[in-house]
Parts: sequence; structure tokens; C-alpha cells
Amino acid sequence: MNNSYYKILLVDDEPDVLEFLGYNLAKEGFSVYKAGNGKEAIIMAEELIPHLIILDVMMPEMDGMETCREMKRIQSLGKTVIAFLTARNEDYSQIAGFDAGADDYIAKPIKPSVFIGRIKALLRRFNAEEIINTTNIISVNGLEINRDNHNVNYKGQKIEFRKKEFALLWLLASKPNKVFTREQILSTV
Repeated sequence: MNNSYYKILLVDDEPDVLEFLGYNLAKEGFSVYKAGNGKEAIIMAEELIPHLIILDVMMPEMDGMETCREMKRIQSLGKTVIAFLTARNEDYSQIAGFDAGADDYIAKPIKPSVFIGRIKALLRRFNAEEIINTTNIISVNGLEINRDNHNVNYKGQKIEFRKKEFALLWLLASKPNKVFTREQILSTV
């Protein structure tokens, strides 16, 4: 997983929490952005289109539940994963969080290593969908790969590939300047 690819927006009214979480995420290579309240978070989220938003539930002005509901209405944030990170661990709080549109609910306190593990698990959702190009034909230097009929031609000559070999070729050709991690290749191919 190439962590620097992922943009994470942290939203909490406590600067110490933002600093602690931001430090641990940045140490793992994630691109981290911070907002101190829900209104600021909505503006930043529309501008950044982050992959993941981590929201505190209890914030002044606009609480996390309301912020989450507003973010879910924004079309450009349709693929953004939203997780609550909060000290409120009652069942009804978690249910309210999921009803508001959250993808996960993480209870504080949490060890940094477990927190990073949860974040990586949430971000795995982007692998297959984000990596593969939406076009069905790729042409590169005389090589033509057609995803519709699984044909590969090099300078007019047909080349046979097994199913997995074709999937790997398609993946690599779809983003010629990208380095894929082993996890990305395994989850996609």
C-alpha cells in the first residue's frame, strides 16, 4: 500500500488529538489534513476530496453526526470513507453513527498501531476500483490490449495470455508510471 497516495482528513476540536493522530498517520506516510470543527471539515473535504475522513462525534457548532450527514449529501465525496473516532462507545452512539452514514466507528482510547491497522483496512477499499482504468482498450508503443475480448496484439500479431497474466498486464499497462505494491496487485489480479 503506497500510503502517500491516500489523503486523510482528521476532524476534532481538540488540538492535542489532531496532533497525536496526525503525527502517527504522517509517520506512516499518509497525506494528512486537519480541521477543528465540522463546518471547516466540510469546506476542506469538498476542496480535497479525501479518501478517508476521521471524525470526532462531540464537537461544538456542528457535531460529528451532523457533519457526516452533510458530507454524505456531497456527490464528489461519494467514495470517501468516513470513520468516527470517539470516546462515546455506547451501542446507541455507534448505531447513530452508522445511521448518519459512517463506514466505521473506532472507540478511544486506541493504541497507535491498532489505529493505523484500522486505517489501512478502511483504505483497502480503494485498491481495485481506483487502480483499474475505466477504458477498455489500451495502446502503448504498438501494444494493444483489449479488455472486452481479452485480446493482446503487438504490432498486429496476436499474443495469447492466460486469464491472470492478462489481468496483470492490464493492471500494469493501465497506469504505466505507477509502482504497484504487492498487496495492490494481489487484491486486483
